[in-house]
Amino acid sequence: MKKFAPEFLVGTATAAHQVEGNNIHSDCWVQEQMPHSVYVEPSLDAVDHYHRYEEDIALLAGAGLNAYRFSIEWARIEPEEGQFVEEEIDHYRQVIACCKAHGVEPVVTLHHFSSPAWLIAKGGWQAESTVDYFVRYVRYVVERLGSELHYVCTINEANMGLQVAAISQRMIRQMQAMADRGQTDGGDGRAQMGLNLEKMMANAQAAAAENAAFGTAQPHTFTSALSAEGDAIIMKAHAAARDAIKELCPDLKVGLTLSLHDFQPVAGGEEAAAKEWEDELLHYLPVIGEDDFLGVQNYTRMLMGPEGSMPTPEGAELTQMDYEFYPEALEHVLRKVAQVYHGELLVTENGIATADDARRVDFIQRATDGVARCVSDGLPVKGYFYWTLLDNFEWQKGFSMTFGLVAVDRATQKRTPKPSLSVLGGLR
Repeated sequence: MKKFAPEFLVGTATAAHQVEGNNIHSDCWVQEQMPHSVYVEPSLDAVDHYHRYEEDIALLAGAGLNAYRFSIEWARIEPEEGQFVEEEIDHYRQVIACCKAHGVEPVVTLHHFSSPAWLIAKGGWQAESTVDYFVRYVRYVVERLGSELHYVCTINEANMGLQVAAISQRMIRQMQAMADRGQTDGGDGRAQMGLNLEKMMANAQAAAAENAAFGTAQPHTFTSALSAEGDAIIMKAHAAARDAIKELCPDLKVGLTLSLHDFQPVAGGEEAAAKEWEDELLHYLPVIGEDDFLGVQNYTRMLMGPEGSMPTPEGAELTQMDYEFYPEALEHVLRKVAQVYHGELLVTENGIATADDARRVDFIQRATDGVARCVSDGLPVKGYFYWTLLDNFEWQKGFSMTFGLVAVDRATQKRTPKPSLSVLGGLR
């Protein structure tokens, strides 16, 4: 059923490290190879999107989608400090050209969680020097590809480090009590990515020794628990990158994406909910208020009581990620964001990990119903990107989380579209 005008972007999204395979110069690759890795398995060739992007773009275009958000891998472009690889820029130029040949709008993310290993050895995302390194990389890419694009996201989920810090502290407080009750973490969706925090904590001592591969026992990767200083560095990197992009390509629309929850207070939880919203969005407004758009990324809601986040309601349907099945959260978040942010809005991620594609179809229908209501009410929502195109490597949780519109047999890399792909494509 059509819900959106032809010019509305209806697409899907991927991240380079999760789909391309053999990203051997990245920090994630280094961590995956450690004996006490927090990753349950290594990415290896992932789903080989690096070589199969033409087939994959043809699949999404053939289903009716008109946009594709993907990331450029910094560790491929600059595998060693100051050494840029033109062949890799050519690769991404070909991906963009393939999109256009199929009538698909390419939306590029310049940093999606993974970083060059050499950057982490130099202090990573807690080091001021990262700002200049990031801007140098961004200039290199945009000088070569910017004229081919309309939308660029500088940084994916710029607030992830704060979310990881918050959930890590919560788990430290709760793990002993839960162990006493014989329970495991139910997963409240606080960090909207595939984290393996239980293993991270259990292996902390051994992992610290192995992290010497980065030259430090505590490497500050992008998805590490970051301090307020690290959070500020990420925003400096974004602002400096935005300014550089605008200098090079004034008409190119620039923004970042944030992981945002539908915080719903129960009795006495209003103050806690307000604090979370401040941490997750409001304190970024002085910087992102100058952006052309904001990428909204939402997967679920979070109930807030007087002491903070609460468990999911008893009997609630949970996804493979242990998030509550609650597609209505997206509309709530869009409306709340639009009250304080006045640029364009793109839903850059929204989706569900499930083995039951009928539940995925229901999730997409209900979530996009909410988006359509927002558009009808005049909110400046310009696109919806489902996460994700392919069943892929969900970071520390490996290949077990199936978010994709397309199934992949990793033994053969054969693609099999699910019904949800054509359902999404039929919305415009």
